[in-house]
Amino acid sequence: MPLTGKSRVYGILGDPVAHSLSPLMQNQAFRALAIDAIYVPFHVTSKQLPQAIEGLRALAIAGVNLTIPHKEAVLPLLDQIDAKAALIGAVNTVVNRQGRLIGYNTDGLGFLRSAEQELDYHPPQSQVLMLGAGGACRAAAIALADAQVAGICIANRSVERAECLVAELQLQYRNINFSALAYAADEFTSTVQAADFIVNTTSVGLKGEPLDFLPLENIKPSALIYDMVYSRLETPLLRAAYAQGLRAVDGLGMLASQGEEAFYLWTGKRPAPGMMRNCLMEYRIND
Repeated sequence: MPLTGKSRVYGILGDPVAHSLSPLMQNQAFRALAIDAIYVPFHVTSKQLPQAIEGLRALAIAGVNLTIPHKEAVLPLLDQIDAKAALIGAVNTVVNRQGRLIGYNTDGLGFLRSAEQELDYHPPQSQVLMLGAGGACRAAAIALADAQVAGICIANRSVERAECLVAELQLQYRNINFSALAYAADEFTSTVQAADFIVNTTSVGLKGEPLDFLPLENIKPSALIYDMVYSRLETPLLRAAYAQGLRAVDGLGMLASQGEEAFYLWTGKRPAPGMMRNCLMEYRIND
């Protein structure tokens, strides 16, 4: 579909942003649904973010995604924040409604949907172990709590950071059993053994390094592993999990699923199930 003066413009703001795979899957979805729109990457530094957000209004940009380092910094620049995004404390999707900018967070929902579809994961009453205590952990933990898991243990190198996050979440979800651990704690091994679902929310593995703090030999055979890291090849955690005969997936499905939710917020339409993930998988194979 040729671009015209009526074409709607969407994009992603980040620093860096040239590596983003979002333009691939979003533009394919626009083409598949015959929507007159284009999705482009915008390189925006932290210093430029306020002007960039104002530019969305001035240029009538219909909507954007936000990636590192803007998900938290954008909150005070928007006109309205969705309740779930406010709880998470981060926005990854902005919708421009006639100059009014509304922020949402589709990361948690995208993560959960990916885990359910790719691992056949059933959250209710499961015991979850989350590695890392940053923003990605917070979004995923909130999605898991909403899905009524039995308990969530957040493990981190710095137990103080995990304890702070647990204290905040426990106030919101009193029916969920939250706990915090350091990787070096004596109880970490027994927590690994009891976990039904293990989620790596850290960036460890992005550069090919192993998760040397996770004892895979102690993971029970029925446990499921979700690695939020993704790369063109299998992540070190996936390779190690497969060698142990464990079921595991990486974060490519999460990227696709959160993108599908953003697409729906912008257009009110949903791409065909699996279309965005298949687009990313094809890119991975052919890259």
